[in-house]
Amino acid sequence: MIMALALFTSACKKALDLSQQGVYSSGNYFRNEVDAVNAVTGIYSLLEEEDYIGHAETTFDVPSDDYWRSGDHGEDEGIENLTYDASNAAIRYPWKWRYEEINRSTNCIINIPKITSISTDVKNRSMGEAYFLRAFGYWRLMVIHGDVPIITEDDYIKQTFNVPKSPIEDVRKQIESDLLKAVSLLPESYSAADRGRVSKGTALGFLTKLYMYWEKFPEAIATGQQVISNSHYALAANYQDNFTRANENSTELLFSIQAVQNVVQNDFTVYYIPRPWGGYGFSQPLQGLANEFEANDSRKAATLLGVGDQIDIGDGKGLTTFTSDLSATGFVFRKYAVFNTAAAGGGVDHTFAVPLMRSADIYLLVAEALIRTQGAGAGDALINQIRHRASPLLKPVSGAGMKELIHERRMELAGEGERHQDLMRWDKDKIVDIAAMYNLPISKAPADQGKNVVFVRPKNYYFPLPQVEIDKSKGVLIQNPNF
Repeated sequence: MIMALALFTSACKKALDLSQQGVYSSGNYFRNEVDAVNAVTGIYSLLEEEDYIGHAETTFDVPSDDYWRSGDHGEDEGIENLTYDASNAAIRYPWKWRYEEINRSTNCIINIPKITSISTDVKNRSMGEAYFLRAFGYWRLMVIHGDVPIITEDDYIKQTFNVPKSPIEDVRKQIESDLLKAVSLLPESYSAADRGRVSKGTALGFLTKLYMYWEKFPEAIATGQQVISNSHYALAANYQDNFTRANENSTELLFSIQAVQNVVQNDFTVYYIPRPWGGYGFSQPLQGLANEFEANDSRKAATLLGVGDQIDIGDGKGLTTFTSDLSATGFVFRKYAVFNTAAAGGGVDHTFAVPLMRSADIYLLVAEALIRTQGAGAGDALINQIRHRASPLLKPVSGAGMKELIHERRMELAGEGERHQDLMRWDKDKIVDIAAMYNLPISKAPADQGKNVVFVRPKNYYFPLPQVEIDKSKGVLIQNPNF
């Protein structure tokens, strides 16, 4: 028995002393080019997360005058009506995913340069992607919360993640630094095998947006013109082409969520589609948005489905009529209602590339910067390019000021997550009165589903930090003012 026990103890010790096989860490993973590419691809995968870009980030636009929240997420009502507090679940959900994006990106930024078995082109591209995707994580944090913690490479190496907030000016500088590096490293375009990866135009586009929020208008003009003048980022021939299955090849899509049918579900589109058609029925457009479209603006039909309109939902029955029971407001976003054909099995099309930033957005941002630096009329040429693409029947603008620019951004980008943030940055400069706009009664919404938005300055310019993160930091994180 003693001998048997000795043998058993010896065997256990040897088994426990063995190194684990097939377990990766940052220290042993980054060996070659394939590892670098796979690590960067893993950053993109976060865009599919339902509690991040897949859905949760769209919630921050529901206070706008474009749509009613709809859906069965109780926390969304507080976001829509601006009655949320720091414990609201919608505020909590995406926080960790933004920092996970920053975490994965920083991991690549630190470790890819150490790889020797990798081509220069792939190394540069991979580093550019990592810098851009880290900037995007900080961009979403900055736009939603203002002052937020910046985790540096040194913090990452030392594993010190409980750090205080940095002022928004420093966050903007961090984003700018990463985007400038991305611009210098990323290619202008990709072959079909790498479709969907971010390009130099993606980084330039977000740099333009950053400068507009920063009110660095000359820089926004110079950066945005690099997108506008490059044929790799040309506008699609037709507005509606951006919202079809074929759009995954569009030069206008500077940044998009890519998915594969029966492999990765794209929750973004599912949330906008009526429940009887296989979706969840969130974010329903309001009558006020429909009324804003001009008579000859074909973007209305491409953007909205109203009662009586028809669409093929791939059920093999031909065209299906949109009826009033499919939406409490009378509308849904047609631009996200993309379906497989009956021959392909029908149902929601998850191969449709969801636009997160289009060249048209950059055209209008540059037009705005020109108006705000040079006066009315300075942005006419760019605004008219967007209008003419929408429909040759639309009357060209002449001497357009901010009123016309604001109208054009609302029509061009409806439902693409820009409206609430646009109105807030214009309100800060007293170009619009967001409080008065939001306090107007909303038509076409039932009494128990109507919007009751009371905007309080400056409190509602930024959302609070999640209370759970404040609690976990044990006093390191300080909550935003007024919360």
